[in-house]
Amino acid sequence: MINIISRASRRVSRRAPHLRLRTCVSQFQSRVHVYESSNQFVTSSSQVSLLHHSAFNSEEGRCSRHSSIIANGLKTLYINKLQPLELTYRFHGFISPLLSDRDFDAKPMLMLLGQYSTGKTTFIKHLLGSTYPGACIGPEPTTDRFVVVTSGTEEITVPGNTIIVQPDMPFSGLTNFGTAFLSKFECSQMPHPLLQHITLVDTPGVLSGEKQRTQRAYDYTAVTSWFAARCDLILLLFDSHKLDISDEFKRVIHSLRGHDDKIRVVLNKADQLDFEQVIRVHGALTWSLGKVLDTPEVVRVYIGSFSGKPVNEAVSGPIMKEYFEKEHEVLLAELKEDIPKKACDRRINEFVKRARAAKIHAYIIGHLKKQMPLVMGKAETQRRLIHNLADEFVKVQSEFHLPPGDFPDVDKFKEKLSGCNFSKFTKLKPKMIKAVDDMLNYDIPNLIKSCYD
Repeated sequence: MINIISRASRRVSRRAPHLRLRTCVSQFQSRVHVYESSNQFVTSSSQVSLLHHSAFNSEEGRCSRHSSIIANGLKTLYINKLQPLELTYRFHGFISPLLSDRDFDAKPMLMLLGQYSTGKTTFIKHLLGSTYPGACIGPEPTTDRFVVVTSGTEEITVPGNTIIVQPDMPFSGLTNFGTAFLSKFECSQMPHPLLQHITLVDTPGVLSGEKQRTQRAYDYTAVTSWFAARCDLILLLFDSHKLDISDEFKRVIHSLRGHDDKIRVVLNKADQLDFEQVIRVHGALTWSLGKVLDTPEVVRVYIGSFSGKPVNEAVSGPIMKEYFEKEHEVLLAELKEDIPKKACDRRINEFVKRARAAKIHAYIIGHLKKQMPLVMGKAETQRRLIHNLADEFVKVQSEFHLPPGDFPDVDKFKEKLSGCNFSKFTKLKPKMIKAVDDMLNYDIPNLIKSCYD
């Protein structure tokens, strides 16, 4: 542990050591002071636990009505205005599969990501008050599959090949990842009040060290990206004794770009460190995440021990014990209140993001079709367009006054285009674009307004 802390200290101190450490101490102490002076929190574990009380009551009915109105409205808009654009320009073959009714009716989802033994499955056990069917917890890599934990009348596990064809489950899109992935995917069902409102997604530990040389039989990063697009919240868990971010974890975090508003970072098992060590580890983690996320803003990190066991006060001390308990309450409050209440907002947000992406895709495909010759030199023109795709993106941006940040990754788009025949692409249809613009500018605002009338 001392070696880990020493390395973290050296990494933190490389850049303005005195300033950075003083800033960390100041911010950390101010947060502790705010918590100490606040009377709005209750430290009783029975009141914190999601298992022993309901936070919804009258809000549940209101949120349910709003959710139903939004879901039905978005379904109609999708079928009538957005889906025709996606089908015409093969959006589902490049960016994202077509949506079905169950995608709109799905409950909010919470996904947990992290390297092995960072406490993902233990965190779910803490939320539910017991382990879900099929769960394994240990210091070695134990969760070797993606597990969706949902509400059910009895405790059972359902294989992946079965769950993707169930009409009430929004996982049919996972078929694209093949049998190798589906054999590592299952659904765990159990009766629990929390699961009536939220679906939990437990994931295999991200590989690190020598284990990274072992190739998975499926594209782990692509699968996490698929879930990220459909989740309402993503928890990145870190062990306070294992701060190094492996190459695979970097790829996973990069795949979450565009979903930054959903990400929450948790520094787990921090009650095994004293005050000074927590500050140094916290500083090292935020610095490392800043480099991986490629953002100047400091990421909000929840610090504590999220295992359901009492905080180790003998090591952390009474002040840090109280601080960890407050962090625990704040995070759980966000999970039990914000996810259900903000489900409608996030659903609309994801729909709008999809519509904007589909529009950009249509502009790109229409532009590439326009550049193709009528008779001679089709193959050579197609090769040139793929090779100079970045320049073609700039032309599309300039012609239609589109923001560069909305365009897809050039390299990934090149891979998709390599197997296509540009001559079979469809020309740009302004009426379809206008229909989507009207949907974004008028239909969706009217739908939101109808919820509150």
